[in-house]
Amino acid sequence: MSNLPNEVAPPKGAARPNLPAVSSEQKKRSRRAVLIGLVTILVVGTASLWIYRSRMPQTAGLTGRGRFRRGAYGAGQALPVVVNKAINSNINIILTGLGSVTPVSTVTVTTQISGYLTQVNFTEGQLVNKGDVLAVIDPRPYQAAVEQASGQLQQAQAQYKEAQIDLDRYQKLAQQDSISAQQVDSQRALVQQYLGMVNQDQGIVDNAKLNLDYCHITAPFTGRVGLRLVDSGNYVTPATSTGLVLLTQVKPITVIFTLPEDNIPEVTKQLWAHVRIPVQAYNRDDTQKLASGVLSTIDNTVDPATGTFKLRATFTNEDETLFPNQFVNVSMHIDTDRNAIVIPTSAVERGQNGSFVFIVGDDNKVKATDVTLGPTEGERVAVTKGVSVGDKVVVDGADRLKDGMEVAPSMTEQPAGTGHGHRSGAGGQGHWGGQGHWNGGQAGSQSGGQAHSKQGAGSNQTQGGGSN
Repeated sequence: MSNLPNEVAPPKGAARPNLPAVSSEQKKRSRRAVLIGLVTILVVGTASLWIYRSRMPQTAGLTGRGRFRRGAYGAGQALPVVVNKAINSNINIILTGLGSVTPVSTVTVTTQISGYLTQVNFTEGQLVNKGDVLAVIDPRPYQAAVEQASGQLQQAQAQYKEAQIDLDRYQKLAQQDSISAQQVDSQRALVQQYLGMVNQDQGIVDNAKLNLDYCHITAPFTGRVGLRLVDSGNYVTPATSTGLVLLTQVKPITVIFTLPEDNIPEVTKQLWAHVRIPVQAYNRDDTQKLASGVLSTIDNTVDPATGTFKLRATFTNEDETLFPNQFVNVSMHIDTDRNAIVIPTSAVERGQNGSFVFIVGDDNKVKATDVTLGPTEGERVAVTKGVSVGDKVVVDGADRLKDGMEVAPSMTEQPAGTGHGHRSGAGGQGHWGGQGHWNGGQAGSQSGGQAHSKQGAGSNQTQGGGSN
């Protein structure tokens, strides 16, 4: 039996009972109540989270490698920062650019005559001297040509001599009125004809001897040969486009590099005054110095497509560290800025209005000061406006600073500024990779020395020779 209650189902097709209708006003009230409940929950949750985080204990201190943690100070506590004093110092003005090693002389050694190559007297990569015999072409055909031309020259000389003797005899007879003047003139013309034949045959002999000399292919200058392009036994002609071998002069050698056209006045000022301008060549990643040289000349035009001009520096290259067509980074010491106000590059921040630094006053409160930067050398940068000697600038911990904030400064040593730098905006190779914050703006710094510093979650990295 079924346990269901005994209820009679309404007959099919019967009318359903009437339910009370829900008005639109009641629907609006229900939605409003739900919305108010959600907003209340959100406000209460946010307030609870803020109260919880504000009451969390916070400890101040340094993390690894002397960098500050975010949230490392509590309410009412001074922010620990690292500062450094601005000093008076000399700073080198160094221009940097990308260059290519260019030999003074490069020649493709080719033959000037046709023939079979009988000897190859050099080893691939060998350093050869000027006049060394590099290869020999079979000289026998050209030796025979010399002998043939010499025989013709002797015949012409004999005819010329005979004609000259007859002319002398005719001239004596003419003085005695024994022969006519016409016969003397004819003999004189014959002498000139034989003289022309002698000169012509002499030229043929000289040309044959020259071709015989061309059988011995010599080095036109001292240099290093490359890979052999033709083997012994091949028939070579002057029309051969590849030649026999490529010869390049490696001692001395030059580097051609480019600089922005804005640097033309300061370069020409030193060059026209016959000042010896030292130039250093570094490897591709700018970590190893390859050679030292001197600026020799500059180009006479500016490339309008790039706004740069070319310069040539000469290197003795005794150890052959510079290789032809090698790309190098060039550093040129153009001048020295004496008694400049110098600060570490890590103190320079960049905001929406340009470069600025945080200066710590006697009351241990920081002030954001706009600065005008001068030349940069390694980890040091000259400041032409905005900083005075003795001012304490923040070099670490500036990522959370704001104008007027109280700090707990600790002094660090002035960096030595090793490495090579550049004048700001003068073609240096530094770049900024970190992010700082000051009144909602982004901050950064730029330098031409090699430096690595981290500001909170960012870092700056430049090319040069030191580290911070």
